[in-house]
Amino acid sequence: MSENKWQVRDVALPGESSICGLYEVTELADAYAIRLPHDAVSDPELLARFMFGQPSPWVKGLMRLRDTLVAGFGLKTARQMQTASPSELGQRIAIFRIYSKTANEIVLGENDKHLDFRISVLRRMEATASGQAPYLIVSTVVHCHNLLGRSYLKVITPFHRMLSRSTLRRAARAGWPSTAQVIY
Repeated sequence: MSENKWQVRDVALPGESSICGLYEVTELADAYAIRLPHDAVSDPELLARFMFGQPSPWVKGLMRLRDTLVAGFGLKTARQMQTASPSELGQRIAIFRIYSKTANEIVLGENDKHLDFRISVLRRMEATASGQAPYLIVSTVVHCHNLLGRSYLKVITPFHRMLSRSTLRRAARAGWPSTAQVIY
């Protein structure tokens, strides 16, 4: 790839994503894209599991801090979100519940009393100077239910944006899973 293979760019929320227009009122909507190698797996669930499955130590530390701060407000902690009941086995990726899957997109998220959010992990082909190339677009939309949700979102938004970019770069540095590595 001629461009920096770890470059993450801000993009518009993809119109083909099922989270586009999901909420009547959206307090946060953002999207980030990174170019994938041509031999990277095309399954968005495998890509999402790879990205979110091994968070960096600083992300784990932020989540512990978040959990300590929000527990007093009765909000779901990461541990509560991650602990799956037997009926949910395989229906979560890290702390995120799987809401839907298609050949090109998986939608993750959570609902809570203060806000609902969805994350789209969308793989699509885009035109480049050398032809078509695969890209991964990670988008987030958030709908707040109350003042607590809006206040929480205001505090975490800068961290969310930093974390979103970092997660994509970290996965790229680790080397996206390739079709040669995956046995279906």
